[in-house]
Amino acid sequence: FNATARRGRPRLKGLCDPMRLLSSFSYLIRLALFYGFARHLPDSSVPTGALWRRLRYIICRPLFLHCGEDVNIERGVYIGAGRTISIGSHSGIGINTVIHRGTRIGSKVMIAPEVLIFTTNHRTSSTEIPMIDQGYEPTAPVTIGDDVWIGARAIILPGVTVGSGSIVGAGAVVSRDVPERAIVVGNPARIVRYRTGSAADLEMARSAL
Repeated sequence: FNATARRGRPRLKGLCDPMRLLSSFSYLIRLALFYGFARHLPDSSVPTGALWRRLRYIICRPLFLHCGEDVNIERGVYIGAGRTISIGSHSGIGINTVIHRGTRIGSKVMIAPEVLIFTTNHRTSSTEIPMIDQGYEPTAPVTIGDDVWIGARAIILPGVTVGSGSIVGAGAVVSRDVPERAIVVGNPARIVRYRTGSAADLEMARSAL
């Protein structure tokens, strides 16, 4: 029995290798389709936008570590290889947004155009070695909760957690965690108020962006 099992192992391994190669080939084809084609299609606001939105979603979904239902990935979005990024259902990534590896995005998240989400930094500790030659710090994932609104051109730095229900104002530079339902603006981002769910607070939150 043992001899048979030993003889069977290489054969099983041989059967698995083509499957891995096929999976890798399929992934690379989709990656090329996204960066070479789908990424450059018109955004979803044009009359035929629903078609381009759906096409980008179909091509991109297998690239992510996890991708929920009805996710909008707009024109010009950069996600690197995508394999370590997850995004929940009914979320949207705005035009020309950049998302680095390890980012986790919840459900029903609105990410406006040209947002930058970084998960690593250059090493700068040595003054004897040029910074360009020092490499990078380890990845510090960014986590974005559910029902978050991130305004245009906001920058979120490595290791930050943006709590559920919060709002990040346009152009804010977020270097610290954002509590749930907080509204943050500025550089560095600071809390200006918390959402209470009232119509008045919603209007004030919009005016702060």
